[in-house]
Amino acid sequence: MPHEIKIPEAGESIQEVQVGRWYKESGAWVEKDENLVEIETDKASMDLAAPAPGVLEIHKQTGEEAEIGEVIGVVDDTKSADDAQQREAETSADVAEPEAKPSAHKSAGGDDGSLPPPLHIMPAAQRLLSEYGLQGREIEATGPGGRLLKEDVVRHLKAKGKWQGEGGATVEPEKQSDEPTAEPAPEKPTAEKARRPAETKGVPSRKPESRVKGDETIRSAPQLPAERTAALAASAGFRQEEVAPMTLIRRRIAARLVEAQQTAALLTTFNEINMAAVMGLRKTYRESFQEKYNVKLGFMSFFVKASVEALKDFPAINAEIRGRDIVYKNYCDIGIAIGGGKGLVVPILRNAELLGFAEIEEAIADFAARARDNKLRPDEFEGGTFTITNGGVYGSLLSTPIINPPQSGVLGLHSIEDRPVAENGEVVVRPMMYIALTYDHRIVDGREAVTFLRRIKEIIEEPARMMLEV
Repeated sequence: MPHEIKIPEAGESIQEVQVGRWYKESGAWVEKDENLVEIETDKASMDLAAPAPGVLEIHKQTGEEAEIGEVIGVVDDTKSADDAQQREAETSADVAEPEAKPSAHKSAGGDDGSLPPPLHIMPAAQRLLSEYGLQGREIEATGPGGRLLKEDVVRHLKAKGKWQGEGGATVEPEKQSDEPTAEPAPEKPTAEKARRPAETKGVPSRKPESRVKGDETIRSAPQLPAERTAALAASAGFRQEEVAPMTLIRRRIAARLVEAQQTAALLTTFNEINMAAVMGLRKTYRESFQEKYNVKLGFMSFFVKASVEALKDFPAINAEIRGRDIVYKNYCDIGIAIGGGKGLVVPILRNAELLGFAEIEEAIADFAARARDNKLRPDEFEGGTFTITNGGVYGSLLSTPIINPPQSGVLGLHSIEDRPVAENGEVVVRPMMYIALTYDHRIVDGREAVTFLRRIKEIIEEPARMMLEV
């Protein structure tokens, strides 16, 4: 009997999903619990497994949308694996490409006498190749970027005496004679020709034409030479566009960013941190930390701990607006922005105030691994009181991050660079990082935002404050 593949419940607010890639083709044999298809929601992706062994029949193709509970395919367990193999063999025979006909002409250049294949064959050139039964590697490509132009094919056909011209009649190549040809007698100059501007022989005139309209002289734009215009027209096919539908995740990201810009009064303040102390700690305890917890000690755990301490001092940045009320929260659910396979995702680090360095690093490493494979669950994105995003891993020096509604703040980290700074009246070089706080000015004042960043700066530059809670 056919076993239906239905879209399962994916969250309270999710009503539709997008069918991702199928791991098996229609008509293929599948085993029970084998992953069949990737399903994309506006928050995360998930895989649907085969409900039973059998032959797969696909109803919804990649890119199509489906509602919760809708059937996107079936697995028929009444058919055997032999039926699937037979169908696959028939399909392969139908789509098998015919063998390429060997060309009688071989040009110099390769081991077999052929030229290197062109990087790109223009459509007009491809039509002539098909008409005359030629291959691109037989003809020298002279177009920009190694493109094979129509003119290249025509020149090759004329050289071989096979060019039939536009009218269909065969045009023989011009024969050169050993006898010198008499040059035409020079024309006698006339008064009209004497008034024409002199032109250099062989160089087309680029002087713009002009005409009189009323009291104004209107100059027309200079015209390109005919050969240049033909080359540009021939290469126009290289300028192509590809239309791809936005995934549900990308649509969700776009909607959230626009919502933040339209509903919140966003403002960003900056500061910079001397990272020497934290880098020294990491260098000292990196190996022992990894041996004990089987995870690397990164910078993010330091900033999570510093943010927790700073949010305790400035609870408005950890709050949100609900209607006409301000909701303060005595817990810190920190969102960690991670670049996933489908776009930027922000899984939530629950109760970060209760976690140690190792627990934070383990959770972030797990988020990153599952984000690359699109394995994060939709419930892992829900909630969140504050967000940290690290553009420094991509080389960002300075940016203004956007908050994740209904949160009221986001901390942006950037790349660490050696810069000259003043210390004790001397100029020294230190590893410095710019940090940015974007906040909702409706609930957070500038004084709180600036002091919040200064608090993080103090903690990172003196990590002992995190241990002593001072």
